[in-house]
Amino acid sequence: MKERIQKILSRQGIASRRKIENLVKQGRVQINGQKAILGSLVSKKDLVKIDGKKIELLKLDFPLRVLMYHKKIGEISSTQDPQGRTSIFGSLPNISRGRWVSVGRLDINTSGLMLFTNNGEFANKLMHPSSNIEREYVARIQGKVEERHLNNLLEGVNLEDGIAKFSDIQEGRKGRSNQWFAMVLSEGKTREVRRLWESQGLKVSRLKRVRYGGLFLPVSLRQGYHKELTNKEILSIGLQ
Repeated sequence: MKERIQKILSRQGIASRRKIENLVKQGRVQINGQKAILGSLVSKKDLVKIDGKKIELLKLDFPLRVLMYHKKIGEISSTQDPQGRTSIFGSLPNISRGRWVSVGRLDINTSGLMLFTNNGEFANKLMHPSSNIEREYVARIQGKVEERHLNNLLEGVNLEDGIAKFSDIQEGRKGRSNQWFAMVLSEGKTREVRRLWESQGLKVSRLKRVRYGGLFLPVSLRQGYHKELTNKEILSIGLQ
């Protein structure tokens, strides 16, 4: 059975549908030696290349799988690193059909909940802003946090890639020179939590993601370990 090129490549986690469409428009995708066009139909038997590199088309009738992983500080969220740092993907179980696709990333200095799936299209839906899925973090903030800072962060701050804000902030325990906060975001811009606090002249010294949608990081899931989600847990994420 043949499917549209942007759909099958998106589902495999090569890129989002929109990005695949842009690659096709730029003439960077070939099917059996010919430039692809939007809506081109392909199957596992076709030879597909992006920028001259062969893309293996997998049979995609396998069931949806989703993993929750408790990321450690010091791990990177990409598959390869020229500096030789430890990748999250080295701690994930082997997968016989397809490959693990991360649902967003956490920077090397951030720990906590990450999701992985064998369906790239599902991953893209979870990450897309239109899904409006909340992410909750806890952070230790260095510096004196005043009410005006919290008001700014709730009302919105103009970052280099647009307006960003927290939808909720809850104060936690306080130390001599720092204080803990729990914060909620409904999008996933790069280093968004850190950049928001930095916009107020404050520094995040510890950061952990504890919730994605309706899914909380269990206390029992130790750092560096994963668990496969049940169908009920997948539904609890809140994707409509």
